[in-house]
Amino acid sequence: MRVRKIPLPLPNTGLMHRKRNTYYMRVVLCAALIVFILMQLNVFSFTDSREMSMLNEPTNDSIDAMLSMVPSVLHKFLTPKSRNQTAAAHMQQNSTTSGRYNSSSYTDYYHPPNISEIKQQIAKYNELQIVLNEDTYGPLQNDSVIIVVQVHTRITYLRHLIVSLAQAKDISKTLLIFSHDYYDDDINDLVQTIDFCKVIQIFYPYSIQTHPNEFPGVDPNDCPRDMKKDQAIARKCNNALYPDLYGHYREAKFTQTKHHWWWKANRVFDQLDVTRYHTGLVLFLEEDHYVAEDFLYLLEMMQSSTGSLCPQCDILSLGTYLKTFNYYTYNSKVEVMPWISSKHNMGFAFNRSTWSNIRKCAQHFCFYDDYNWDWSLHYVSQQCLQKKLHAMIVKGPRVFHIGECGVHHKKKNCESNQVIAKVQQVLRIARKSKQLFPRSLSLTAASLVKKTKLRKGNGGWGDRRDHQLCMNMTKSINES
Repeated sequence: MRVRKIPLPLPNTGLMHRKRNTYYMRVVLCAALIVFILMQLNVFSFTDSREMSMLNEPTNDSIDAMLSMVPSVLHKFLTPKSRNQTAAAHMQQNSTTSGRYNSSSYTDYYHPPNISEIKQQIAKYNELQIVLNEDTYGPLQNDSVIIVVQVHTRITYLRHLIVSLAQAKDISKTLLIFSHDYYDDDINDLVQTIDFCKVIQIFYPYSIQTHPNEFPGVDPNDCPRDMKKDQAIARKCNNALYPDLYGHYREAKFTQTKHHWWWKANRVFDQLDVTRYHTGLVLFLEEDHYVAEDFLYLLEMMQSSTGSLCPQCDILSLGTYLKTFNYYTYNSKVEVMPWISSKHNMGFAFNRSTWSNIRKCAQHFCFYDDYNWDWSLHYVSQQCLQKKLHAMIVKGPRVFHIGECGVHHKKKNCESNQVIAKVQQVLRIARKSKQLFPRSLSLTAASLVKKTKLRKGNGGWGDRRDHQLCMNMTKSINES
């Protein structure tokens, strides 16, 4: 006989109800998460596309547009005012008060110094070592950054570099050293109007300007660059026995840059009274560079992070030669790799410890047949140092190259403001989107560097006189 089973209701424990609630909550949370991610992606896309569209807008490189991006108090650094213009204004003012005006007299009011006078001025500057604004900002501290700017003749670019430096956070704590290989009163006047930090000028004393008809300038008896060695020997011209590795003889305009870089490094680290015992960072810039307002802030952050991010790093690099900059992704990213002269030679810093190791390799630097100081330094790293130079490099650059023309590159319009305006625009966008002054740094995987054989030098440095001059610069005051 089959027993009929009577279904009994189970006690209501709320389990099914809780399961349904949990299920609904998970669905809601998943939906909210998806919506949040989509919103973030949309914001990123919008921000990125907006920045890209702003960057791709036609750049207004007019003087008025560029001045509008600079605080009015700094316009004085961008306003050209030559000695002759000053003299003309002075003469015109005198004529107004006296009632007499000679239209030809003011042109003779200012006479550029001759070579003898220039040599005297250079010797005076280098001997006195006057630090401007020291009474305002106090003596140099050991943890202060020293900024060394190598200057030639391009005053237009120098003006914009000075304006960018003036806007940098903590610039008042630095010592700004201008190292000149050309004596120019207009450039000197510009440098001496700087009032936002301590300033000192040093002058390379073996320039082409001060030695136009003798070594290290162009001696009348120098061998022409493309003369064959047997012809040079027959002619008995200077250094006939020692052309460079490509069979060419020296060109003074190219050799000067390497000499100047080596001289200023020795001068700053070992000879200047104000810097010879300084153990902090020395940052190397050039007249056609432009800095972001947080470059010192980031440099200090990189220095304090070397222990955790890169204990083996000797050099901190703030510049890049990239044409586009993705600050949204890389504003706080750094990478580490062996120092490469062609990539990391702009806006880089090192301290006295690194310099001491480099200085011990003076012969490798001074005898290497390459007229480029950065390639010579790369050779030192590869062939002389016990440990090759390693660099920490910012992915979002804080030092930019604005020069359209230089020793190696000539264009029809060397005074173009287009690059300067573009850099100003990039930094304005980065500032508005709060991509400057990161709170921390993070290390990103460096792109793989192919192991390549050390390439031959670029030549231009076969002259024995250049070798000897370079080595003589390595002697400090106490050794000479």
